[in-house]
Amino acid sequence: MLFDKVKAFSVQLDGATAGVEPVFSGGQAVAGRVLLELASAARVGALRLRARGRAHVHWTESRSAGSSTAYTQSYSERVEVVSHRATLLAPDTGETTTLPPGRHEFLFSFQLPPTLVTSFEGKHGSVRYCIKATLHRPWVPARRARKVFTVIEPVDINTPALLAPQAGAREKVARSWYCNRGLVSLSAKIDRKGYTPGEVIPVFAEIDNGSTRPVLPRAAVVQTQTFMARGARKQKRAVVASLAGEPVGPGQRALWQGRALRIPPVGPSILHCRVLHVDYALKVCVDIPGTSKLLLELPLVIGTIPLHPFGSRSSSVGSHASFLLDWRLGALPERPEAPPEYSEVVADTEEAALGQSPFPLPQDPDMSLEGPFFAYIQEFRYRPPPLYSEEDPNPPLRDMRPRCMTC
Repeated sequence: MLFDKVKAFSVQLDGATAGVEPVFSGGQAVAGRVLLELASAARVGALRLRARGRAHVHWTESRSAGSSTAYTQSYSERVEVVSHRATLLAPDTGETTTLPPGRHEFLFSFQLPPTLVTSFEGKHGSVRYCIKATLHRPWVPARRARKVFTVIEPVDINTPALLAPQAGAREKVARSWYCNRGLVSLSAKIDRKGYTPGEVIPVFAEIDNGSTRPVLPRAAVVQTQTFMARGARKQKRAVVASLAGEPVGPGQRALWQGRALRIPPVGPSILHCRVLHVDYALKVCVDIPGTSKLLLELPLVIGTIPLHPFGSRSSSVGSHASFLLDWRLGALPERPEAPPEYSEVVADTEEAALGQSPFPLPQDPDMSLEGPFFAYIQEFRYRPPPLYSEEDPNPPLRDMRPRCMTC
């Protein structure tokens, strides 16, 4: 039979190495080849290629219209983000062309749009990209080959909006059987809004328990998937990382000085798609017995381009320095000391100058000291100080008559 003449039919992408498929982003070129292997000569009508990228959401909701009547409402929406068609083989004359036996390669290449949506798989929606080749032959069903490829749209966290510290405060009255048991307050802060997978979020928090019962503080990174269709929304939340603190007794206060919360390998934030979003948030909560929990939420953006240690120093050092001083990590000495003589600084070697910094660094081993703020200190801490003396080097002469202010 003619159908059995095709031994292999597949789509391959350029750039694949050791079984690892390439990853693309908006504006890049996608190139590859369609492989066709024939056991004997075969007539072919056409070989067509189609590339497609689609964001699709779908879910159902059951609604009740009375005591015995119920119906199911379906919501569905799709958005085409990539659409490309090409004909790789077409007969010059007539309806078919005859290919000899053996291996045949048909090259293809196309350009992706400048802005795309990151590939995503969720419970109620997905963003998928694929290339499909179709081989048309007379009198036999068409033969199809499909290749899925991944798109990751870059999200750079080195922007002023994502480098800005995030902070908030909440309080709640603890009640039990309509009785006031005291006030519980919570304040939390993180040094920036943007992070990448694998980074550690140092969580700074203060928990003040004015109630009569112990409370338990906790923190978690929560992913929220939002699906949108026909004016309706469907959300799905999942905890991707969490930590629990120690109980805070009645009338006591607890302080988190950079509790480490590591971000696991998760997908980046998806913020600019019409039918689905993927958002992240740091949720700090306090469990209060007999009362609903006290919850504070700080927004996060998970990016793909990590923090540049020196590239964004000028835009973030001021806010980072203020952040550390506010949370007792960069407090200046209470009594300023006189700087050394200029001659002493010049005479000493560089090794002797590497003494104690005027900014005490945090002793928490979970804290990273390689941020832009500490790089700023290391660069400018060794400039020679001005000449200093406890006595005025140019005192006023005692024999000089005071000048009259009216003369």
